[in-house]
Amino acid sequence: MRVALIGSQDFGKAALEAFLERGDEVVAVFCPPDNPKATKPEILKETALARGLTMLQFPSLKGPEAAQAMRDSKADICVMAYVLQFVPQDLVKIPRFGTIQYHPSLLPKYRGPSAIGWSIALGETKTGLTIFRPSDGLDEGEIILQKEAPIGPDDTLGQVYFNHLFPLGIQALLEAADLVAAGKHKEIVQDESQANYEGWFDQAAARIHWSNHVNQIYNLIRACNPAPGAWTPLNGEKVQIYDVRKHVTATFGSVKGKPGEIVEIGNDSFKVACHGGQIEILKAKVGKGSKVSGAELSASLGLQLGQFFDA
Repeated sequence: MRVALIGSQDFGKAALEAFLERGDEVVAVFCPPDNPKATKPEILKETALARGLTMLQFPSLKGPEAAQAMRDSKADICVMAYVLQFVPQDLVKIPRFGTIQYHPSLLPKYRGPSAIGWSIALGETKTGLTIFRPSDGLDEGEIILQKEAPIGPDDTLGQVYFNHLFPLGIQALLEAADLVAAGKHKEIVQDESQANYEGWFDQAAARIHWSNHVNQIYNLIRACNPAPGAWTPLNGEKVQIYDVRKHVTATFGSVKGKPGEIVEIGNDSFKVACHGGQIEILKAKVGKGSKVSGAELSASLGLQLGQFFDA
């Protein structure tokens, strides 16, 4: 097939390489313009240029230049893999077989840009991915293909994505493209009664509230690991918490400490009390510093038993 790809970052790069490696012809690659504040180059762009492919970077994909570039590519199908720009219908319908898009949830559940994080934070034990027809509505188009993936009780966002949804998603894009090109696919309208939308998992969402139950806090920390990093203030500084253990107290009356109180400092970690148990901090960092063990953080901050993180 002649494939046009719209995407970015590692997932876009992996999708590009997957289509090339099986012998498809990638006739155009669209990715966002260079970000002058970025600390490293866009990996999809670097890969496309290294392969000698046509690299297209439009400030917006809504203009006539982007549509003309798609027409000039004479693509059979367009594949959207980690897309950060709005893609209008007059562009997605240009290729002979239209366009397919990847989303890391079982649509219509968890529409939006932080689907994996929200599914973990809200205690889901199962997630998945969807390949669908992009529409002008956010993640609202017809479903072509879905695959399920587990969320283990201790899985972090990074583990769910890189161990399951990333590799499964690349294979699903190849499979869906073949089904669409062969006319063997079905397009299923999403059930709006089952739909929910969650916005960006931003700094406000990532803040730890120690008055919450230990299970809620544990899920939040897993959902933010490795990014954006769950955080809690301490004496005006932001402490970001990554690797933790959950300790659930059997009975309410035996809970040690008050919410947010440091109740134990060990050789490798320290524990913070919350409703229903304690969170043991194994890896964290302060501000723009590097991640360190809980014990190293405790020593650097001079933490004391009975000290409280800010509510």
